[in-house]
Amino acid sequence: MIRVMLVDDHAIVREGYKRLLELQSDIVVVAEAGDGGEAMNQWRALRPDVVVVDLGLPGMGGLELMVRLRQRDEQCRMLAFSMHRDPVWVAQALRAGALGYVTKSSAPSQLVTAVREVHRGRRVLSPDVATEVTSVLLDPQDSAAHGLSPREFEVMRLLVGGRTPQEIAQSLSLSVKTVHNVHYQIKSKLGATSDFELARMAWQRGWIA
Repeated sequence: MIRVMLVDDHAIVREGYKRLLELQSDIVVVAEAGDGGEAMNQWRALRPDVVVVDLGLPGMGGLELMVRLRQRDEQCRMLAFSMHRDPVWVAQALRAGALGYVTKSSAPSQLVTAVREVHRGRRVLSPDVATEVTSVLLDPQDSAAHGLSPREFEVMRLLVGGRTPQEIAQSLSLSVKTVHNVHYQIKSKLGATSDFELARMAWQRGWIA
């Protein structure tokens, strides 16, 4: 049996794909979590075979969660399951440690297939993003976004969303000084001279939903 943990802050959504997965004779959902902190605790206790992670979690986002799970276990097998179709999000999820990426607009069978493929240690992308990822990764216009680490991308998302450094530090369990340092690194890498320019760049290029 493939033992799966579902991480999504929407209980109704979790219940829907829990039922889908448990219709399969070879998959069982052993844990659920609504945020990153709860997911870490569940993972330590149960060590599921595959962790299905929504990237838009409150507080500690899905990217940061995957980075931390990978730090604790390099063999941790994770599947990003997200509303985001932009290839930048796909690239960040893969960089954070996900073996697969499936959008929530995909056919239900795609999620089932992806769980099995990730469990086998294989890379898998849903068809609606797979064809775009390679071309965008090779596009110099978007190279700046891919130059950000998953943590930097997550901090940028929170900053553009109006969160203060203190709030970000609390959400990600970082020091305020670290958040300020990451903030500086983000602007330096992207060539943004102000937070306004950073926000404009993020919105115009579709990096933030």
